[in-house]
Amino acid sequence: MKSQIWIAVSVYVLVAIIKKRLDLDASLYTLLQILSVTLFEKMSIQQALQGVSGRAENTDFSNQLNLFNS
Repeated sequence: MKSQIWIAVSVYVLVAIIKKRLDLDASLYTLLQILSVTLFEKMSIQQALQGVSGRAENTDFSNQLNLFNS
């Protein structure tokens, strides 16, 4: 249990360092989500985070199912 907490804190700090070094505007949560999706792809971190901004640019959710058909 303790090791999981230390691993989570370490990953959070490493992503914060990456954010600072690459001068990214996106939140740490957004960066963690992107890195979790691209974890096993063969690309550099800079390439995975290229074009990431602080706010969502595309808010069109046309491929998402609508629960209430409104």
